[in-house]
Amino acid sequence: MTVVSNTTPIIALSSIGKLDLLHELCGDIIVPEAVYSEIKAKKSFGYSEIESPFIKVKAVKGEIYKDLLLTQLDLGEAEVILLAKELKAQAVIIDESLGYRIARNSGLHVVRTLSLLLKAKEKGMILQVKPLLDEMINKGLWFSDKVYKLFLTKAGEM
Repeated sequence: MTVVSNTTPIIALSSIGKLDLLHELCGDIIVPEAVYSEIKAKKSFGYSEIESPFIKVKAVKGEIYKDLLLTQLDLGEAEVILLAKELKAQAVIIDESLGYRIARNSGLHVVRTLSLLLKAKEKGMILQVKPLLDEMINKGLWFSDKVYKLFLTKAGEM
């Protein structure tokens, strides 16, 4: 399965020591060069994890639409969408709402980090999502109260 990831999912899962879930659920993960550069720009969560053997860095070949996407998205999100289209990826992992909508509107199957945690729980890889979500928040990731409550309700933990 070909899966292309944006920056935030890698940082979020690395922050709680659960990047391995990404590999267990999706196999090898592809990131565009811009995502790799974003993560390596700061020694923080994901900095060393991005070097995991299951994460492959690929360059975007056709950049004809990059400028168009950059009017609304950051470089990483734009390259994720372009690379996923080039590779005919089965899934894209993007958390930011605008990037999510643009990727979905361009015909890509898009998932978010929280969806991955829910799937991991359903498969018995983790017992609960609430402690992991709370840990992500304590490590600096932000989720609205609405998203927090809806997600925990969906997970049967609220």
